[in-house]
Amino acid sequence: MTASRAEPATAPIVVAGASMAGLRAAEQLRAAGWQGPVTLVGDEPHMPYNRPPLSKEVLAGKAPFESLAFRPRAAVADVEWRLGTKVVRADLDRRAVALDDGDTLTYSGLVVATGMRPRRLPCPGPSAGRHTVRTLDDARALRSDLSRPGVRVVVVGAGFIGCEVAATAVALGAAEVTVVDPLPLPMVGPLGELLARALLARHEERGVRFALGAGVTGFEGAGRGAGGAGEERVTGVALADGTVLPADVVVESVGSVANTEWLDSNGLDLADGVLTDEHLRAGGRPDVIAVGDVVRFPNARYDGVPRRVEHWSIPTDTAKHAAKVLAAHLDGTEAPVGPFAPLPTFWSDQHDFRLQSFGAPALGKDDVRVLDGDPEGDVLAGYHHGGRLVGVVALGGKAVAAAAAKYRAELMKQPVLTA
Repeated sequence: MTASRAEPATAPIVVAGASMAGLRAAEQLRAAGWQGPVTLVGDEPHMPYNRPPLSKEVLAGKAPFESLAFRPRAAVADVEWRLGTKVVRADLDRRAVALDDGDTLTYSGLVVATGMRPRRLPCPGPSAGRHTVRTLDDARALRSDLSRPGVRVVVVGAGFIGCEVAATAVALGAAEVTVVDPLPLPMVGPLGELLARALLARHEERGVRFALGAGVTGFEGAGRGAGGAGEERVTGVALADGTVLPADVVVESVGSVANTEWLDSNGLDLADGVLTDEHLRAGGRPDVIAVGDVVRFPNARYDGVPRRVEHWSIPTDTAKHAAKVLAAHLDGTEAPVGPFAPLPTFWSDQHDFRLQSFGAPALGKDDVRVLDGDPEGDVLAGYHHGGRLVGVVALGGKAVAAAAAKYRAELMKQPVLTA
């Protein structure tokens, strides 16, 4: 059953998820004119904080954990925070969500901002010494293990996080750092072959080893005391070709899983995050919006195919658009916005160089052209789809990253699909 507008809207807007996306949603609801109560529910005990530095500056000990916290705007000083509490179930027809502490919250509007969690390898072997990097607590635990002298590190997954962690581990003086991935090149998915090869060369020049085209079949371990007492700890990573890589620390960076189980049995498409329309409304419900990397939305700037985007800019972009839509619905008016058409942006600092991107390069991997520089040095590449420039990626120092930014205006001028 499709929910109708609440009359009057006395119940709060509940924001399920209290990380960056949830915070930005609350701020943008106030900016859009919502003066009613707002409740943010988050499973971590921390106030919202910046995640990208976890695999870089924080892990390297160059930035304290305390420096990551966002400073909420004054407009949200009156919102209610329910931290260390998880939303476990939703009844969208009744406009209610259940929490793991036994409470049930009714709402006028619901913001889905529960984000992602790291995918874990379903392989046999010990768990001690195996890490993911998503939360403050994850980074603290990994930082402690990487500080051990002579540590041998195996990173499973050559994506953004995997490459960043590998670079950080080398900088920290790890004895060995090996990146494993079943694909033939690091970050080939978002970058394509040209820049992926250039990235591989840069990592190898700085001491990172790679085992590419290889799958992990299990983890070896040791350390149990007499009688089986004590915790067994990882000592090696077994690959499908029979190789065993020695490892004191393993970092699993093999993708993410959307935190959507609490929305089951509500008729939503949760196949890969929360499917929404072009205004970030879930399941045709005007009182339920989704923001951040959990939302699978059609981008009117490109082909309109719904996709999830896990870039740092997306929480703010989705919150700004969706908040206007929800606030207008609850106010009984029409939101003065066109279809959602963000320009995705990402950057990744690895070793002494940066990847900087604007647009959607993954859509143009079959037609990559060097716009400036050379793949063996600083390089700027353009990604084309149907002959149209859809993204740019810079690899190198500050100058080439600045050159990429100059293409932002050109990408923004491209026509947007009509709703």
